[in-house]
Amino acid sequence: MELPGLGQHCSERACRQLDFLPLKCDACGEVFCKDHIRYDDHKCSSAYKKNVQVPVCPLCNAPIPIQKGEVPDIVVGAHMDKNCKYNPAQQKQRIFTNKCLKPGCKRKEMMKVVCEQCGGNFCIKHRHPLDHDCKGSTQVVISELFCKPLVTSINGYYFLFEFQA
Repeated sequence: MELPGLGQHCSERACRQLDFLPLKCDACGEVFCKDHIRYDDHKCSSAYKKNVQVPVCPLCNAPIPIQKGEVPDIVVGAHMDKNCKYNPAQQKQRIFTNKCLKPGCKRKEMMKVVCEQCGGNFCIKHRHPLDHDCKGSTQVVISELFCKPLVTSINGYYFLFEFQA
């Protein structure tokens, strides 16, 4: 027994199938079954309203606005000839430019890894003062020990230690 009050018939002339879960085309507003809901399947006359594509310039990756009826290839070509902000030098920028200062090491890093004690730029492997034979590390540690008093806390009591050279 057919239930004519439920569902709707597909608007495609060749189909007219009774569908209990009909789908409405968002471009033309007609009702279709699952087999004819795509714009191409039911030859939607209003598909141009929804089929909006913005071409992108292959050089600068900027979206190029086009008016209705214009050929995208011509508009993109005109953009490339006149308004394109493409910089060929930008393509050849090197990413790994920070060379390690450790003698014999030829590694380069993307970011600077600066030693806090000597100020040199090193790779990840030689970033610690002991790994690159830092000259500033021993002087800083010795001068800090002899110039600054050492305060420590033991069981809530504070002790002051002073060193004399």
